[in-house]
Amino acid sequence: MRAWPPATGAKATAVRERAEAAVLRQGVRYRTIFRALLAGIIALSAVIVLTGTVGLFSETRARPLTVAEQNRYKQEEIARRWQAWPATGVFPEEVKYLGLEKATQYARRVGIAPQAGCDKAVDQAVAGVLAEFGCVAVLRATYVDQTSSFVITVGVAVLKDEESRASVTEQLTLDDRVGVLPVAFPGTVTERFGTEQRQRNAWVGAGPYVVFSTAGYVDGRTRAAVPPEEILHSELWPAAKSIGNQIAYFLADPPAVPPCTQGNVC
Repeated sequence: MRAWPPATGAKATAVRERAEAAVLRQGVRYRTIFRALLAGIIALSAVIVLTGTVGLFSETRARPLTVAEQNRYKQEEIARRWQAWPATGVFPEEVKYLGLEKATQYARRVGIAPQAGCDKAVDQAVAGVLAEFGCVAVLRATYVDQTSSFVITVGVAVLKDEESRASVTEQLTLDDRVGVLPVAFPGTVTERFGTEQRQRNAWVGAGPYVVFSTAGYVDGRTRAAVPPEEILHSELWPAAKSIGNQIAYFLADPPAVPPCTQGNVC
């Protein structure tokens, strides 16, 4: 085969220029495609960011609370009070109650017991029901009436939610011989108050709490030593129930609900 001599002179220059022009056109074409892709990506990203910003703004801007949100706020606030409040908030130093002829009187708090397990602070018949529905803890405090004649222990059983508490109160016995175990404080007028001295026991449901109350005489009289007709007509039990109900009211009193998701201004 005959070999052709390489192009020289003007012809070689023309070939080289055509090759360079082809490479240049290819580069321009690739750059145009790259720019188009980059512009598309930037535009799509901008749309995504804008959409997310609008959605975030919609979610975070202040707006009126729905009825469901208001109810949830109340439930959560009430449910955390047993921990959020100091013990003296759960059990105030003085509790108002109605005495004879509906006279307003005040019970005085003698002491607050350490937080106890649910099986340690109530009778076993009650402890079994509390355990079945997820009791968390029991708080107790002891009061004396205004005349220092009666001693009253109030116990707050904490359930995990209001539904659990409702299940507990459906199962609790109406036997007034069982309930919260009394707490006596040595060196005070309550020191004789034990399980045999309990005259009656009762409970009331409030939010996620069951509030128990039990009462006796400061002189240490046992239940067996008091005729039934005497306890039925005594001021002791109305005072004890009133004090327990007041504690329950404090714990479950609905809080003020902010009207908006970010406070008082929507």
